[in-house]
Amino acid sequence: MRIGCPKEIKPQEFRVGLTPNAAREAVNHGHSVVVETNAGTGAGFSDEDYVQAGASILGTAAEVFETAEMIVKVKEPQAAERKMLREGQLLFTYLHLAPDPEQTKDLIDSGATCIAYETVTDANGGLPLLAPMSEVAGRLAPQVGAWTLQKANGGRGVLMGGVPGVGPARVVVIGGGVVGTHAAKIAAGMGADVTVLDRSLPRLRYLDDVFGGQFKTSYANAGNTIELAREADLIIGAVLIPGAAAPKLISKAQLSELKPGAALVDVAIDQGGCFETSRATTHQDPIYDVDGIMHYCVANMPGAVARTSTIALGNATMPFMLALADKGWRQACEDDPHLLNGLNVHAGQLTYYAVGKALGIDVISPSLALKS
Repeated sequence: MRIGCPKEIKPQEFRVGLTPNAAREAVNHGHSVVVETNAGTGAGFSDEDYVQAGASILGTAAEVFETAEMIVKVKEPQAAERKMLREGQLLFTYLHLAPDPEQTKDLIDSGATCIAYETVTDANGGLPLLAPMSEVAGRLAPQVGAWTLQKANGGRGVLMGGVPGVGPARVVVIGGGVVGTHAAKIAAGMGADVTVLDRSLPRLRYLDDVFGGQFKTSYANAGNTIELAREADLIIGAVLIPGAAAPKLISKAQLSELKPGAALVDVAIDQGGCFETSRATTHQDPIYDVDGIMHYCVANMPGAVARTSTIALGNATMPFMLALADKGWRQACEDDPHLLNGLNVHAGQLTYYAVGKALGIDVISPSLALKS
C-alpha cells in the first residue's frame, strides 16, 4: 500500500502523523511511504530522517494526497485537505466529528473511508489511540491552568502550591478518566488542593484506592459540581463521551457564582467543550475572559509538546496503521472489531451512531459498511 503523511496545517499544530520509525516499519512490511517536505520538523524530525527510514519526500500536500492510498495524520483534515480526499481513499486520523457538521459533510461527500483514532477501542473498553494524547493533555492542564491563574494573564494571582502561611490553589477536576487522573496527579504534585468529580462509583473507588491522600474524590452531580466550583481557583473539564459531543457542565449563568479570575481549562474542547462558554482557541491566543472568568480552550493542547506527543501517538497508532496497510481496511476491520469501532465514514455514509445523533444525520452500521 502507498501510505502518505502530509504536513499538519491546523494553526500551531507541530505534531506529525508518522514518525520516521513508523515509516521504517511500514517500509519493512513492503509498503511505500511518501511524506510532505518538512512535515516532521515541528516534532524534531528532518526530511533526511524519513529518507533514511526508506520514505520518499514530496514537495506539496497535493502530491501526497494524489499519490497515497492511505493518508495518516494527527488532526482532523482542514477544509483545504478535505477537498483533496478522493473516493476509495483511506483516512486515518483524529476526526472529532460530533461538533463539526462542516467536516462531517465534506468527508461524507468525498467518498473516502475515514477511521477516527478517538473511537478505536480495546478489549478493556478503553480508547487506546486517544489515551496517549489524553495523558499528555491531562498532564499539561494544570501547567497551563497555573499560567492562566497568573494575574498578568487575567487570573486570580494564586500560586498552585501556595507558600508557608498561605494556602494552595483549590483545583476541581471534572471527570476521572485518563485526562482527569493525570491532571489530578500533576496538580496534586504541584501542591494544590485537588478534588476529582466523576459519576462512576467504581472509578472513584479506584482513584481513592490508588491515589488516596494525594487528592480527594466526589460524586459528580449538578449540586456537587457547582458547590465545589464556587470555591475553586482552577476548574479542569475532562469529561469524555466517546465520539459524542461533550455535556455542558457549567453554564454561562453560573459563571457569576465562581471566584473572580478563576480559570477554566476545557480539555474536552475537541468534542465541543464541557463549559457552555467554551470556544476553541489556539496556542498563539489561548485564553479569553467571559464575565471575569478566564477560559483556556486550546483545541490541540498536546501540540505544545510536539515531540513527546508525536512519539507517544506513533507508538499507539503504528500497529493499527500496519494492520490497515497489510490487510486493507476491510480485512483489518473484519479481523479486529475494536478497529471497526473507529470507522466513522465510508463511501458517502456516516457509520458512527453518536455522531449521527449529535448532528441529525442518518447512520448505517459499521458491519453493514464492511459489506457495501
